[in-house]
Amino acid sequence: MDQQSHSTYEIAQVCLLAGKIMLENGGETYRVEDTMTRVAHAFGIPDSHSFVTPTGIIFSIDGPEQATRLIRISERSTDLHKVTVVNAISRRISQGELTVKEAYRLLEQIDAASPGYPFWFKVVSAAVASGCFLIMFDGTWLDFIPALLAGGAGLSFLIYFHRLVPIKFFAEFLASLLVGTMAYLLLKIGLGHDLDKIIIGSVMPLVPGLLITNAVRDLMAGHFVSGLSKGAEAFLTAFAIGAGIAFVLSFYNGEGIV
Repeated sequence: MDQQSHSTYEIAQVCLLAGKIMLENGGETYRVEDTMTRVAHAFGIPDSHSFVTPTGIIFSIDGPEQATRLIRISERSTDLHKVTVVNAISRRISQGELTVKEAYRLLEQIDAASPGYPFWFKVVSAAVASGCFLIMFDGTWLDFIPALLAGGAGLSFLIYFHRLVPIKFFAEFLASLLVGTMAYLLLKIGLGHDLDKIIIGSVMPLVPGLLITNAVRDLMAGHFVSGLSKGAEAFLTAFAIGAGIAFVLSFYNGEGIV
């Protein structure tokens, strides 16, 4: 392998790693493709092509030493801090501040870094957000504590079940099922007054808001494959949440609670 071929290979590796980090952590498809193209152009590759879907990235470089690479995306989560850091590295590359090896080393460090927030902080944030959503949806302060408890427990259930069951749909269904059950039990022991508002506030941290937003933005940008697939994933998540809550409400409907 000569020097030119080796350089082309390294540039493709940098572009793929940047795209992989962004896609795995909540970046939009068009943003991923634009970042990869800009990085390649900054490193002296004017003719590059990328095709990005939620489950994979294909990147190709034209020229005498043509290179085409494919990378598979199996896990997706939300960590917009990593997306922001990759964008910052991309800007530094465009300004000529980083070499290929330096950029690849920085991207490897970002990829290997643990999620930005610990488990307890996510649970506390979800709990506080649930209580605030309850007030936003015209709930009363008497139901704030039940929504706070059910919302925090809901996110912790989701994380725990997702580790046990790698299928996201079932983890979300079980989490929403337990959220509904917990809201009913809190109401039963006198800690709440409006079951509907408590459930609505508690499930909001589970709603795929970023996924829906990215699906719409990808569709508007002309990325129909990614937009439709993300929209379908958001629909399945919403269906799982709704099915879990509906099961609880139908089960306890005979007791006159709802």
